Amino acid sequence: MGTSQKKEPNVSGTEKELTPDQTLGLVSLSLMQKLSQKDPSFSWLEEDKIEKVNLKNLRDRLELTQLAINTGAPLTTSEVTALIGAKPGKSKLERAGLLATKIARNVWKISKITQGNSFYRN
Repeated sequence: MGTSQKKEPNVSGTEKELTPDQTLGLVSLSLMQKLSQKDPSFSWLEEDKIEKVNLKNLRDRLELTQLAINTGAPLTTSEVTALIGAKPGKSKLERAGLLATKIARNVWKISKITQGNSFYRN
């Protein structure tokens, strides 16, 4: 009769070290627990993406605003709202150093405010 020998795991170094398989198992277990919740939040994964998206949106908005000023292109009310950040209610809208002037129905032009064309008292 052969004797069965049980192989003991090789313990090299400290006993607290985990094997790659054990580490993967713990990560998988914690992700499965997170997914099993009613409202899983992966904010720790999305924070960097949100910041990058916000910066990209800001950069795009600034570039488009500069392009609209330089070319003098006619813009719609919704485009002015997106670029300036406020829906124009009157024929002129002044915000953040920009002046949106209504040319015709749903046609606007954006320009930079200079001391001469500011209609608000500073």
